[in-house]
Amino acid sequence: MSKSTNEDFKPGAEYIEDTEADTKPGSYSHNISARIYNPLAGIPKANLIDQVTRFCQEYGFVNHIETFQKGALVAQQPRGFEDISELTEEDKYHLRREVTDKWHLPKDLYFSIALCSLGSAIQGWDNTGANGANLSFPEEFGIADKTWLIGVINAGPTLFGLLSAWAADPLNNWLGRRGTIFLTGLFCVFPVLAQAFTQNWWGLLLCRLFMGLGMGVKISTIPIFSAEVAPASIRGGLVTSFQLWVAFGIFFGFCSNLVFFRMGKLAWRFQLAAAFVPAVPILVFIWWCPESPRWLMKKSRYQEAFHSFCRLRNTELIAARDLYYAHSQVVTEREAFAGKSLHTRVWELFSAPRLRRAMLSSGIIVIGQQFSGINMIAFYSSTIFSDAGYSPYDCLVASIGYGLTTFIFAFPAIWTMDTFGRRNLLLLTFPGMALCLLGAGLCFLMPYEMSARIPLIAFFVYLFAVLYGPGIGPIPSIYFSEAFPLSHRELGAAFTISINNAVGSTLSLTFPPLKAAISPTGAFGFYAGLNIIAFIIIFLVVPETMQRTLEELDYIFGVPVHRHVKYQLGTWLPWFVKRYVLLQRSAKLEPLYRLEGL
Repeated sequence: MSKSTNEDFKPGAEYIEDTEADTKPGSYSHNISARIYNPLAGIPKANLIDQVTRFCQEYGFVNHIETFQKGALVAQQPRGFEDISELTEEDKYHLRREVTDKWHLPKDLYFSIALCSLGSAIQGWDNTGANGANLSFPEEFGIADKTWLIGVINAGPTLFGLLSAWAADPLNNWLGRRGTIFLTGLFCVFPVLAQAFTQNWWGLLLCRLFMGLGMGVKISTIPIFSAEVAPASIRGGLVTSFQLWVAFGIFFGFCSNLVFFRMGKLAWRFQLAAAFVPAVPILVFIWWCPESPRWLMKKSRYQEAFHSFCRLRNTELIAARDLYYAHSQVVTEREAFAGKSLHTRVWELFSAPRLRRAMLSSGIIVIGQQFSGINMIAFYSSTIFSDAGYSPYDCLVASIGYGLTTFIFAFPAIWTMDTFGRRNLLLLTFPGMALCLLGAGLCFLMPYEMSARIPLIAFFVYLFAVLYGPGIGPIPSIYFSEAFPLSHRELGAAFTISINNAVGSTLSLTFPPLKAAISPTGAFGFYAGLNIIAFIIIFLVVPETMQRTLEELDYIFGVPVHRHVKYQLGTWLPWFVKRYVLLQRSAKLEPLYRLEGL
């Protein structure tokens, strides 16, 4: 196929498969050639300046025409900005700093991501609160022998989250990202506190179900908000804050379990109710955060979107560049999906090839997270340590060690996520987690009188947490928040969360009877096998999304699954064997994606 003309790059041009299986930008169909285009590349400077002028006149940026013109020129030549004569030395200084000091960003950006991600702490805190409460509330309610019922109570938030996640799309549409996060925060305060006053098991279950109303929407919205405000170069590291606060909640949940342990029969009430604490700052300070500029663009509120970008970027030039570059690609989505009903857009998650592939990859990753066995340990670590031979008090102390390890090793993901990539971190950590679970399970076969039995079980559980922190822990929330286009972002996230909650609920419900039926060794071995299955499927199917803008990912997910599988088995795997097994230094890896104008 010859080089595309100017018209080919206008917003709204569709991919067309020709005899060479090539594509053009702007489609939700197939990207056989695996090319990633810059929609502004190839446009003569005079034409681009004219386009930007019309854009500014249409959206009310007449006073910022020069800024947007310079921003568009930088977006057209992201690596060649030094040669753009229109830029001042100050402009170039800040553009250079994006590369040399990419973490130097406005405080409003860090405040917004940190505050909103704090809402995820309740998820980890509640899991660990239930972990400690499992040692006492079943006896008080007379259900200690009903393992299935205990599992249902523990899984209550995720069970109801199956339904509430679907409310993310209309709520975000009506209330915006900030309003939705505020609303879900209410469900993370009052039902959580109400758990402390329940007098029977069904009252406790009801409170936990109401918690699920907020959690399902919250887990969908917070990562999306973080992904939409973050620069592409460090988006993975910033969205990792969601998992970092989950780990924070896990650790402080275990600490609160120990603090309330000596309160006797009332301990479990305080252990469960304490999880409301992280939601309070969100309810107070959320309105100080800038709204997501991409959500504002979706609503055609470009003036407000530019104001948000200015608060989230170091200079007006960078804000104008990001807004215009996103606009030049988002227009395609509007033409493809504008005016479609909710049920039509839901169907398109499975019928439109680009959306279906994003759904498949996101679903595989969240299922992989559940397959890892994290919920088994988060909900039942105290029970696991009790089976290993710990006293109730020692179980809580050992669980604090697990929580602290999870929290500490969530930090490396901030710096590795945009260096090694999401896919590589998954492929690196899954085999190790499988070995850790297998090792912990085999240690249960050691005689009780052996002094090494208990420390070895704890060691393998802690080592599992070390690998989980920078791997499958943060990646699901990062991946589903960036995989879908703006038109389907909330729906895609909601469906992904529904898959996550369905699988997580199933595994949480089945672990107690599974452990009783096949012993702790069998249960750990079962999850070790699931880790290996997740590793294989991710290797074959899941594409990398690192350091691509949210709009450029349209091209990544335009590549058919069979093309991706063929590349992994036919190109990447033979290269890996030659380079690292046969030690052939001359082996060269042909890349899957070809960049044009980026």
